[in-house]
Amino acid sequence: MMSNCLFCKIISQEIPVEFVHSDELVVVIKDKFPKAEVHLLVLPREHLESLNDLTENHDKLMAHIMRLLPRLAKDQGLSDGFRTIINTGRGGGQEIFHLHVHLLGGRNLPGFK
Repeated sequence: MMSNCLFCKIISQEIPVEFVHSDELVVVIKDKFPKAEVHLLVLPREHLESLNDLTENHDKLMAHIMRLLPRLAKDQGLSDGFRTIINTGRGGGQEIFHLHVHLLGGRNLPGFK
């Protein structure tokens, strides 16, 4: 955990947020500023700044996240499909430097511009 990381504070419940899902590897929350009807964030419990910090030791974590995403989408009623986004680095649009996966879907799903 990083003491100044917003997502670490959420994961440790220092900042109270309702978890959509929680297990030994990740927590899932609703995005505070949703870009679609459904907009969830999957947050690894381990503080990793971005995809650039992954090693083979994180294979279990990343496989877990990839398998979890379709279940979360189904639970949110996204039977017609969903989008996942991982922003990496400032140039990739990352604003909070704790690895996280966006899950988006529903009627207001924005297009790429």
